[in-house]
Amino acid sequence: MNFRRLSVNGLLITLLISAKASFSEPQKTWKALIDLSPQELELYDPSLNTPRDASIPYIPAEKYPFSAPYTAEEMGYRYAEFPHINRWANTMNDVFGVVTPSGYINQGAWITYTSLEGEPGFEGYMRHKPGEIYAKWMIWQTFPPDGQGGQQFWTPYRSDKNFRTKLDFYIYSKGLRRIRRMPEPRRDQRFPDNAQTIDDVMGRDPWEFKWEVLGTDVLYETVRFPNTRPNMVLNLDGEGFTAKPTESLKMMGENFEHYRPDGGVDCWVLKATADPEWVPDGYAEKYLVIWLEKNTFYPLRTEKYGLDDRLIMVDERLARFENAARKELGYSAYLSVYWNLDHDLISYSFHDGLKPRVWTKEEKQSIFTAEFMRREWMYEMVKTQALVEKPDQFFLRSKLYPNKFPEHRNVVLSAEIQKRYQAQEAAGKLIFESTGTE
Repeated sequence: MNFRRLSVNGLLITLLISAKASFSEPQKTWKALIDLSPQELELYDPSLNTPRDASIPYIPAEKYPFSAPYTAEEMGYRYAEFPHINRWANTMNDVFGVVTPSGYINQGAWITYTSLEGEPGFEGYMRHKPGEIYAKWMIWQTFPPDGQGGQQFWTPYRSDKNFRTKLDFYIYSKGLRRIRRMPEPRRDQRFPDNAQTIDDVMGRDPWEFKWEVLGTDVLYETVRFPNTRPNMVLNLDGEGFTAKPTESLKMMGENFEHYRPDGGVDCWVLKATADPEWVPDGYAEKYLVIWLEKNTFYPLRTEKYGLDDRLIMVDERLARFENAARKELGYSAYLSVYWNLDHDLISYSFHDGLKPRVWTKEEKQSIFTAEFMRREWMYEMVKTQALVEKPDQFFLRSKLYPNKFPEHRNVVLSAEIQKRYQAQEAAGKLIFESTGTE
């Protein structure tokens, strides 16, 4: 069966984006593994069978966060330090939304309080006992207004082969004054009418994947704003609401030390293939291709490929250094944009007003329980003005880079979505559906 065939309006259309496409890279920025320089090879250890940890036999023996040279597996473990939701206690307003191919926007804003059961960071998670709750997230809805006061309580677990549960979560109905425990969603299932899945939000355990280094690349942009949104109002700690030119929002934040002179960011490019011995049966994600900033191993771009080896989603981020106590591990997902290629759904999540937090024992005992939701008490307000006002101000579809690592990346679009993509690139803003209306 040829998996490059997509059904569009009842017709079978075969389209592989060619290297001559008008939106391909103007210059080669990437290098395959065999082309790495001697300096780069000094940072890379090609070993596949490395010593294993004495207490957890499926993780590397070298003490995390490791030191150079790094194996592909160790780079994968560093990637796991930075899921969408931070691995350290904080408060924030998670502003999120999706735009459909027709231009319909659905948005929300939820104040989120995050607490940990144990030490922060990926090492704290890794050393946590499987089957025990690792974190607690209390979430209070502030937008849209008719849903204000709705609440959710999430309790992620440390999981392994023997304990597969990733999450318990509860919702509170304000009208009924009832708390309901919800069934655990499939990890690879998209949120309703959104591009991202549970794994995209909660993060993936690196021991569930087989890792390889594809090479290196230089990224010059990730999240792209349209030309109709020149400014964005941010809730900055210590500054309050501040209007910032969107062109000033950089991939690794304003004070990152490792930008190239031309503004680019040097990245390792990894391939992570799901290990069938670890992932659930029928897991719909065959492999990921991930761009990791070389110094922090922060994931700036993640591509998800389906069981047919075809690109199905792109996840791009703007990062920000938010937690000085964590040093190089203190970077946070500031703005994430997800594009589902099959359905042409574009989702975003913006962590506004984020602050590290040290919760007292009393706060942990009172706030982070399902019963706390009955009080209908917003413990601490975090305001935002980050919502998208109009469809044509929504974030652009991601660049596709069809020439990069072509033996590992099968980039396919239907004719209709390709047309919208090309129209977007010409207009500098989203173009909706095949009519070309805004």
